[in-house]
Formats: sequence, C-alpha cells, structure tokens
Amino acid sequence: MCTRNVGVPIYSRSVTPWVWFAISGLAAAAGSALLAADRGQRSAHHRERRQWAALRGWRFMLTDPQLTERWSRGVIARDGIGVARNLVIGSLFTRLGRRVVQVFDHEPAGHVSSVVVAVQRRVRDADLVVELWLPDQPLPQDPQLASMGTVGDRIVLVTEPAKARALLTPDFVFNANALGADIPVAWLEQDWVLAAAPCGVTPARLERLLRALDEIADLLDSAAANEATETVDGTDLSGWAVNDFSPRK
Repeated sequence: MCTRNVGVPIYSRSVTPWVWFAISGLAAAAGSALLAADRGQRSAHHRERRQWAALRGWRFMLTDPQLTERWSRGVIARDGIGVARNLVIGSLFTRLGRRVVQVFDHEPAGHVSSVVVAVQRRVRDADLVVELWLPDQPLPQDPQLASMGTVGDRIVLVTEPAKARALLTPDFVFNANALGADIPVAWLEQDWVLAAAPCGVTPARLERLLRALDEIADLLDSAAANEATETVDGTDLSGWAVNDFSPRK
C-alpha cells in the first residue's frame, strides 16, 4: 500500500531577469573592490620598499627576471626560480669591509611567496650548502642534502657533513637562533648567506635581519681567514728562490 506524502505544497516561482542582473552586478562590484584593494596594497608595499632604498642610498629596481637563477637552494628550490620584484641592491659597512646585500620579493608563479634577503660573503665556497629550517616547515626531499639533526632552534641539512660540522660552532648556533621564529629558512650557498622572510615584512624587520645575516657572514669569513693564515704559516717556504718573484718573460 503506497503512502501519500502530506505536507505544504511547494509552488515554483521563476526568478525575474533583473534579480540575476543585480546579483551579477554585486559580484562584479565585489571583485573590483578586491582587485582595487590588492593593487593598493601592492602599491603601498612598492612605495615603502622604494623609500627604504632611497633612505639607505641604495639602488631600487622594479623587477629582475634573471636574478633568482643565481641560487638553487632554500625557498628557491621549494617554490621555483621565478622572478625578483621590488629589488633593493646596496652594501653594508662591516668590520671586515663592505658587503653586497640584495633584498627582493620572490615571485615564482605570479604571486609573491616570500621576501629573500641575501648578504654576500668575502670568501666563496661553491660546494658547501647549509640549510637551516624551522621544525614546523616541510623539509626538501633532496638526495644531495644530509640531515645533521636539530642544531639550536633549527633542523640542519648540508651537502658535506664533515665540512659543515666545523662551521656549527656555538657562536654560529647563537646567531642562527637570533634570526627569529618568523624566518622559515636561512641557508648558505656559494658566497651568500640568505634567508626567507614573510611577504609583509617591514623595513625595520629587514634591517634586523640584515644585521643577523651579516653577523653570520662575518663569523664564517673570520673562520675562513684564520684557516688560511694557519695554512700559510705551516707552509715550508725554504725551497723558494728570490728570483721566483721577478716578472716572468
């Protein structure tokens, strides 16, 4: 026996065209407002970065499509090469001399993923790579990187464990910890010390991060200079002739 549904009858009512027109108009207005807000935010960020560069007496560039190809580790490996936006190029005066610095928005796929801050060392080490990741970050699955466990507040991945172990001194760990919990990764690559900062980082925070990276660069360069001095002091020079220093024809 079939039961009959009992309830309130539902009558279909067609929606007039003007209602759909109003809905689409509201959606378009909302989208335009979001785009305008995004453009305004990017313009403010652009002006802030440019003004910071001007106050420092540093150079500002809107974009450099090839700069990020210089590196292949850290967030460059994680997010892709991309392009550098709102680039600032300058130099720091340190106790070991001038250091070139570069700050730029890393835009790998049409959107900014992080702000990369780079400080150049005075000693080049093309083979050694050291990555310092916060524990809550996904680690790169790179067979060339070996884990050295947690050192200080960060997980350390390196290409040459024996060589990197000599760098991980208490002073190095102290300076790495001083980078801050808002820096997901810092890394050493070639003759650069680099770090990735959040997209909305302020010039004041960039100044502090530059000082922290400079401390690490000074520490590494001082160690390399001492090692070079010890090597020269231990070299046997008895076989050198005086005329070896005369100009060669």
